[in-house]
Amino acid sequence: MMQLTSYRGRRVVVLGLAKSGVAAAKLFHSIGADVIANDKKAREQCPEADQLTALGISVVCGGHPENLVTEETALLVKNPGIPYSAPPVVTAQRLGVEVVTEVEVAGQLSAAPIVGITGSNGKTTTTTWTGVLLEEAGLKPVVAGNIGRPLSEAAQEVSADGWLLAELSSFQLKGTEEFRPKIACLLNISETHLDYHGTMEDYVASKAKLFANQTSSDFAVYNEDDAMCRELASGFKARKLPFSLTRKLPQGVAVEPPYPDVRPGPDEEVEAERWIVYRDENGGERRIIRIDELGIPGRHNAANALAAIAVALAAGAAPEKLVEPLRDFRGVEHRLEYVGTFGGVKYYNDSKATNPMATTMSILSLPAPLILIAGGLDRGSDYMELLPVFRDRLKGLVALGETREKIGKVASASGLAAVKVVEPENDAESTLRRAIEEAADMAAPGDIILLSPACASWDMFPSYEVRGRIFKQSAHTL
Repeated sequence: MMQLTSYRGRRVVVLGLAKSGVAAAKLFHSIGADVIANDKKAREQCPEADQLTALGISVVCGGHPENLVTEETALLVKNPGIPYSAPPVVTAQRLGVEVVTEVEVAGQLSAAPIVGITGSNGKTTTTTWTGVLLEEAGLKPVVAGNIGRPLSEAAQEVSADGWLLAELSSFQLKGTEEFRPKIACLLNISETHLDYHGTMEDYVASKAKLFANQTSSDFAVYNEDDAMCRELASGFKARKLPFSLTRKLPQGVAVEPPYPDVRPGPDEEVEAERWIVYRDENGGERRIIRIDELGIPGRHNAANALAAIAVALAAGAAPEKLVEPLRDFRGVEHRLEYVGTFGGVKYYNDSKATNPMATTMSILSLPAPLILIAGGLDRGSDYMELLPVFRDRLKGLVALGETREKIGKVASASGLAAVKVVEPENDAESTLRRAIEEAADMAAPGDIILLSPACASWDMFPSYEVRGRIFKQSAHTL
């Protein structure tokens, strides 16, 4: 990608009028580019269109015109969720027009060094927690990216003595070429988003782009317990800073004594004497905090804490500054979020668990007996990897959404007797409420009802946030 000022007077197409598209359109308009913003939704479904039009930006809604991308187009900036099979993207690639996401643009804008955090699971929790750690250490982070705020917008505000802290999805990273974070963090890799990427190879290659342009003056934080992360790390050029729950590391951030395996057994108890320990490259050792003191429970959250600590240390945080925010952090909305106790039954909202691995880790983080509500967009998985935790940890299952029959079959195959498949009702909210009522009928005082769908929300809801908020509202009004 050329320097931003080189696009002055040239045609830039912004595809998709979500937050990142609006931010990109405003940015290129401000530098004098000839911006055309396009969305296939009708104009009345694009509330952002009016503010762009008021600025003098050309906005085209209701489809993709054939002449949207031409040989005169200098750049196409696309919303990360728009597939590469979309006609304007196909045309751009055929004509040799560069196609990027706004993450690539942000990389050129930021005066501050960048932290990029990616992974199949745990991105939002880890990014948010890292932001808290950096803030407590006085390092002036600005948090943005896939977490909600456009990265190119935040990049214009962060000061040179701060940090631009970015949660990054595979969709965003696939559209980068020169993006180079000072600290890159890879949490884990599991099969997901194959409906977008087509193959696991493309998904992994998109994640690996986070590290592609780093040099020996940068840091690569990665999960030593994840086989795919270890394989990718072998090719990293940056200084490696691994983290691990199960291995004693000669250098990095680890739990000591290590856990015997990545996943706990059904009867495993938390041991109070497990510490998070940092060893530097010179052999120096520092105990940070005991595992049982962390502000949010669960093995997967311990892994998130390790990653956040490693990033904070790489950014220059003093270890003693990390203890209090590690204790005080209470998690993020929609991620194993305690909703309340009603009729003696505890309710947890884990709507952000959009793949089977995330649901597995959440189930293992809570004590049995559990009644699980799961199901959503069908991306082609058979969900059989959930069978062991269904067998060992669940009292009951309520399945809904496009995957309801698949997930119900896995539960039956696990030997689970209490299985209810909820058919669609008049609207998505009514269907979810019916699922909650079915779960409540299965529950007794002392039980837990957990919404952890293992699927994206888009078959029924516009986002996992909407799904989670309806769950919380419904739980409070049963």
